[in-house]
Amino acid sequence: MTATSIRDAALIHFARDGYEGASLRAIADEVGIKKPSIYAHFSNKDDLFLHTLSHAFKEVQRHTLEYFRDHAHLSLEERLKGLLTWVEHEYNTQASARFMLRMCYFPPLALYNDVMGIVYPFLDGLERSLKRLLQRAIREGELPSIASEQVAVAFMTLLDGVTVELIYGNSRRYKIRLEAAWPIFWSGIHHLSN
Repeated sequence: MTATSIRDAALIHFARDGYEGASLRAIADEVGIKKPSIYAHFSNKDDLFLHTLSHAFKEVQRHTLEYFRDHAHLSLEERLKGLLTWVEHEYNTQASARFMLRMCYFPPLALYNDVMGIVYPFLDGLERSLKRLLQRAIREGELPSIASEQVAVAFMTLLDGVTVELIYGNSRRYKIRLEAAWPIFWSGIHHLSN
């Protein structure tokens, strides 16, 4: 049995049950091995958790890059608003997205620094990518000359604000907040001056 199959089973359990609720015995049962066999690949539950979390973030990053590649033909507004719609779909269909988002809001206290060591580089990278996308839109005349870094931070804040509803609420509440906030964000950035 490979470390990959253990990690893949762990992803489902950690995404559904969180760190505290996930059981190594249940993960081993799902893979079809005895619990001690996990220790041939991972030193303990923390080690398995951090490997699985790192993998989940890489999966989400890969899917995000694929989203932008597959939607490059759309206008900037359609791509950015579409990203927010796509995030909700990913959360509802991909264990890696659910796990990532849950751990951004509820990291295990004992592993807080380790988890944030994965979360913040991911968020910073996404913000840099957004800034480059906005700068390209400005150069191509799709946006007025605005402070791209400020807009990227504002977009990330909007993303934070609506994704909270995926954690605490549901998709209906997510969509209500998105439809209310998006026109204000999009209109607002056109009134910024660089």
